[in-house]
Amino acid sequence: MNFVYISPYFPQNFQEFAVKLHQNGATVLGIGSEAYDILPASLKEALTEYYRVDNLEDTLAVKKAVAFFFHKYGPIDRIESQEEYWLELDAQLREQFNIVGMKPKELKKIKHKSEMKKYFKKAKCPVAKGRLVKTKVSLKRAAKALGYPVVLKPDVGVGAGNTYRIDNDDDLEKFEAQWDHTTPYFMEEFIEGGQLCTFDGLLDQEGNIVWYGSLTYEEPTLDWVNGDRDGVYWIEKEVDPKLKEIGENVVKAFGIKERFFHIEFFRMPDNSYLGIEYNNRAVGGFGHDAYDYAHSIDLYDMYAKVVLGKEIPANPNDSRYCVVTFRQADKNYQHSVADIKERYANDVKAVKDLPKVYHDLLGSQLFAILCDNDNERQAITDYIRA
Repeated sequence: MNFVYISPYFPQNFQEFAVKLHQNGATVLGIGSEAYDILPASLKEALTEYYRVDNLEDTLAVKKAVAFFFHKYGPIDRIESQEEYWLELDAQLREQFNIVGMKPKELKKIKHKSEMKKYFKKAKCPVAKGRLVKTKVSLKRAAKALGYPVVLKPDVGVGAGNTYRIDNDDDLEKFEAQWDHTTPYFMEEFIEGGQLCTFDGLLDQEGNIVWYGSLTYEEPTLDWVNGDRDGVYWIEKEVDPKLKEIGENVVKAFGIKERFFHIEFFRMPDNSYLGIEYNNRAVGGFGHDAYDYAHSIDLYDMYAKVVLGKEIPANPNDSRYCVVTFRQADKNYQHSVADIKERYANDVKAVKDLPKVYHDLLGSQLFAILCDNDNERQAITDYIRA
C-alpha cells in the first residue's frame, strides 16, 4: 500500500502514525514544509521518501508532490494528514488523484456546524438551538430569537478559536464591530450547567466502530481561552452506556468510514446528553496519547491495521483514569516538575513542554498522570496547578 502522509512532522506526537504504518507494511510517503534534516530518526526510517514543499498552503506544489510519488511508486492508495486543518487539502488531493476517502463535496456535513445539526437530529440526539449568521441583520435576528446569553463560533472553524460568549446587546455590538462580515458564524443558545465531554473512536473500512472511549473537560475550552484557569481534562475509565448508545447513533447518521471520530457533547445535570459537534479526526493535542496510557492500547497501531485491513487485537481490560493538566508560562507554581514526578512516581506518563502554537489555547506545559478514582484525579489537579 502506498500511503501519502501530509505533514508527517507536526504535530510531533502524530509522527507515530507514520511509524506504525511503516511497521505494518505500508510504503509511507511524506509531504511537509520542514527540512528533512530536522526529522527525527524514527520518522526518517518510517518514510520511504520525503518531499519538501515551501508551504503546505500551496496546493499546486502539494499536487506536484503527489504526482511525483504517483509516477515513481505507482497508484496512491491513501492520503491523510490526521489534522482537521488539512481536511480540505486531503479531500482535494483524493479527488484529483482518484483515491479512496472523503472528497470535497462530502466535507460539508463535518466542516459546517450548521450542517452537523441535521445529522445529530437524524440520530435523534438533542442539540442546542442555533442559527446561521451571515449578515448584520441576521445577527440581530438570531440574538433576538435565541435570547441571551448565546455563543458565536465560526460556521467552519477548528477548536475554540474565534468563539465568543455574548451576554447582552453591548457584547453583540462589540462582536459586530470587529467581525469581517464575510465569515459566516453559527449562533447557539448558551447551555447552562452542561459539562463538556466526548465520544471518541475509530471506524473500520465498513464504518464499524472498532474502538471507542470518552474524555471529560473540567470546564469548556472556551473558558480556558477567555479565563486564567489552567485547563484540565481526563480520560474516563469507562464510557457511560447512555453516551455510548447516543454516540453510536450519531456515528451511524454521519456514515463515515475508516477514520477516527471525536464527537463533543454536553452532559447535563440529569445525565442526558446534548450534541455539540462532530469532528472527523483523532482527538487533538495530547488526547490521543492519553487514551493509550489510560487503556493500555496503541491507537496509532490500531489505525494502521484498520487501513491495511489487518485484524485488530482485543482491547485489554486494564483501564484507569488519565488526567491531563496544563500549566501556563507566566505563572509561578508551588510544586516543581521534580516534586510532581517524585509524588506520583510511576503514574506520571508524560511531562511535555508544548509548542508555542498551543500556548494561548492550552498552556505551555502538560502533565499526564494515571489514577483510579475521582478523588485522586482532583488531588492531582490541585497539586499541579497550586
